[in-house]
Amino acid sequence: MSSAATPPACPIGVFDSGVGGLSVLRHIRAALPAADLLYVADSGHAPYGDKSEAFIEARTLAISGFLVDRGARALVVACNTATAAAIARLRQRYALPIVGLEPAVKPAAAATRAGLIGVLATSGTLESAKFADLVQRFGSQARVIVQPCPGLVERIEAGDLDGPLTRGLLARFVAPLLEQGVDTLVLGCTHYPFLMPLLRELAGPRVELIESGAAVARQLTRLLAEADASASARAGTERFFSSGEPARLAALLPQLWGAAVTVEPL
Repeated sequence: MSSAATPPACPIGVFDSGVGGLSVLRHIRAALPAADLLYVADSGHAPYGDKSEAFIEARTLAISGFLVDRGARALVVACNTATAAAIARLRQRYALPIVGLEPAVKPAAAATRAGLIGVLATSGTLESAKFADLVQRFGSQARVIVQPCPGLVERIEAGDLDGPLTRGLLARFVAPLLEQGVDTLVLGCTHYPFLMPLLRELAGPRVELIESGAAVARQLTRLLAEADASASARAGTERFFSSGEPARLAALLPQLWGAAVTVEPL
């Protein structure tokens, strides 16, 4: 008797302005080992932090359409800036499970002992109405001190995670927060978790670092269960796309993803 065919794994589309969303993708892979993953790095237009909302919205809709055309049954906007600029429009367009990101101010407010939270993020995220609403909702529990980090995304996109330029930038951004007594740092950009070792060195063991990737993976898992978008028992696959030079992303993947893979042009 022949066995029943194995159902296809649920394709999940994930995208970011560049390589930062890989920090979210690894949490999704850990939570959903059987899911097929489609990842788009919009590296040809990175970073989003200095772009207009209209431009970011247009890129978000275009990339989401690309992923849906390739079978994505769920979308993850693995970028705080794109979430703030475009997720409402995205949810109007697609009746799919859609998960966005926001800086982890809520868990940071619960974690801080001193009542002082530092948020490292791009200017685009910090200047958004969505972030202002987030601070208004949870700012009564702790004082929120923001720190824009211009140039940091570009260093990570270049694969420089601990060189002197990156170290100097990060030290300059973290120092004023530590001087004000923050004991909890929110990584408000998906690129920044790749700097965790350097951040721990600069901030010291008494400062807690909080990022959003695990929470996104949990929310995605819940939404897929509600939508009955079950995956098969086989191991999931990954496909990577870039709007920039595919070879540049391919060169970074062993360092940031942990494996060498082919990158397709967007």
